[in-house]
Amino acid sequence: PEPGRPARKLAPAVALEVSDSGEGMEQDVLSRVFEPFFTTKPKGKGTGLGLSVVFGIVKQSGGDIQVESGKGRGTTFTIRLPAVPGVKPLPQVKPAVGSAAGPGRGETVLLAEDDKRVRSICRSILASHGYTVLAASSGEEALALAGRHDGLIHLLVTDIVMPGLSGREAANRLLAARPGTRVLYISGYTGDDLGVADTSAAGRGFLAKPFTREAFLVKVRALLDAQAPAGRT
Repeated sequence: PEPGRPARKLAPAVALEVSDSGEGMEQDVLSRVFEPFFTTKPKGKGTGLGLSVVFGIVKQSGGDIQVESGKGRGTTFTIRLPAVPGVKPLPQVKPAVGSAAGPGRGETVLLAEDDKRVRSICRSILASHGYTVLAASSGEEALALAGRHDGLIHLLVTDIVMPGLSGREAANRLLAARPGTRVLYISGYTGDDLGVADTSAAGRGFLAKPFTREAFLVKVRALLDAQAPAGRT
């Protein structure tokens, strides 16, 4: 502080620091690390959206994120979020039978998600709540699974941005053959950001990442219970 002036009181914050001991990043990469669609991975191996989504979530929460790195000395991310005094953790409440997030009734859900961890979590949530799940790591694989599946496909849950065939294009191709299938788009970006104008159309919906188990199940159940477009599912 300047002489004669009191030190500025900083708002309470919570800091989260994550470090690794990897190769680190040079300045040209470091300067673009939060840029949407920027990636150093080979073509088809990454979307470049992970860190940009984290950046957006932190900023929308009133926080700040910084990164320090150097070639050969690893990388450290520091996230600071505003502290909220006196807040106690909310108790976990299991959705009751008959609630908006009620259990599945054996409906078949085709899941297309290139992130292995997200795909595993979504598959586990759906399977544990009574849904039959066909899981794919890409749009192309999802269409191949649908082509080999003789029964109904009630709902497609798909990430929008994936290497190769996008979720939107995969949905359009699936609906051309199975027009009665409902579609739930999931993404770290909003539908408007990605130009997805059909998320509010009949039988379609959008859920922003990150989402809770309850929010996911509610959205799935709402789409399945809504009247679907006529046609083969």
